[in-house]
Amino acid sequence: MNALNVSLVLLWLAVLVLGLMLWALSRQVGVLFERVAPMGALVTDAGPPVGAPSPSFALTGIQSEPVAIGGPQALPTLVFFLAPTCPVCKKLIPVLKALLRDERRRLRVVLASDGEAASHLGFVREYGLEAMPYVLSTELGMSFRVSRLPYAVLLDAQGVVAAKGLVNSREQLDSLLNAHEMGTPTIQQYLEGAAA
Repeated sequence: MNALNVSLVLLWLAVLVLGLMLWALSRQVGVLFERVAPMGALVTDAGPPVGAPSPSFALTGIQSEPVAIGGPQALPTLVFFLAPTCPVCKKLIPVLKALLRDERRRLRVVLASDGEAASHLGFVREYGLEAMPYVLSTELGMSFRVSRLPYAVLLDAQGVVAAKGLVNSREQLDSLLNAHEMGTPTIQQYLEGAAA
């Protein structure tokens, strides 16, 4: 009977120690989340810098719609560079659709790629992208120095580059919009300014 009581006490001590360790670990995870800044879009130095006017383009979309990029527009424009073969681009399509639905009156979304129209038309139909202008222009991608996909450029209503970067997640895409709303080139620069 005495050995049973000792083992029961030891088990309870082990449970209390494990509970204390779990509490300490959860506190450390909370501290870590406070210290780690949110990761914004991966900004590259190539192409027109943030704050510079965008090159102007008068393009025709693959559904024969006229699409103007750069210069004064009625709304800010998000140019999203993608490819039908890019799995990350496909993952972000529902995010783009939600963005278009929620921000239609405040933001214009233009999809951009290059290549032959036939493969892109099937991609547009398969993913239901008919509501967004979709342009094919190698020159557009070269002017913004797009080297990896998916890449996004946010132009303000005057055609000035407000934010840009490689976007692999919804958070990174949102960071472009948030940076524009806060009047800063990137979320990282905003956080650095707030810390100083």
